[in-house]
Amino acid sequence: MTLTQYYVAASMDGYIADEQGSLDWLFQFNDAEGVGEHVQAFMADVGAIAMGATTYEFLLGEGVAWPYPGLRTAVFTHRELPLFPDADIELTSDDVAEVHARLVQAAAGRNVWLVGGGGLVAQFAERGLLDEIWLGLAPVVLGGGSPLLPARLAGTWELRDVQRLGSSFMELRYGRGPQEA
Repeated sequence: MTLTQYYVAASMDGYIADEQGSLDWLFQFNDAEGVGEHVQAFMADVGAIAMGATTYEFLLGEGVAWPYPGLRTAVFTHRELPLFPDADIELTSDDVAEVHARLVQAAAGRNVWLVGGGGLVAQFAERGLLDEIWLGLAPVVLGGGSPLLPARLAGTWELRDVQRLGSSFMELRYGRGPQEA
């Protein structure tokens, strides 16, 4: 069964990027014990990606090769953006429910990863299209920036798993509560 998952890391005060849109505060944990293996295990189950324009533009600005080869990716935008060469990217302003159906089909039994941002994830959640939240908590306080989720999600979420990565990084895995299932 295909799950739609928000796999994200946030500061202890709930921000996914600092006030300048930077993730430098997070990159310091890339080499923490178990983080690389954990990311690889998650990615092995991903078959398609949904991404907001700000996240996509961040990747463009990094000057790196497309980090998700072979994965169908829908980038939600109302603008024309440059495309990564040899990447399966669709720029779209279609309704998230329509795009979600296409991504589930492209995922071919694997999962759909909602990369970000929080506003896009909230749109999926509002339509009942978000199954899990995998929330990594980094031991930093940013004091401002891009919020994890800038909207209220209806219902409750059930804690399914807690995992410690290294000496200070933690991941909480939530699924929709029984009344939403």
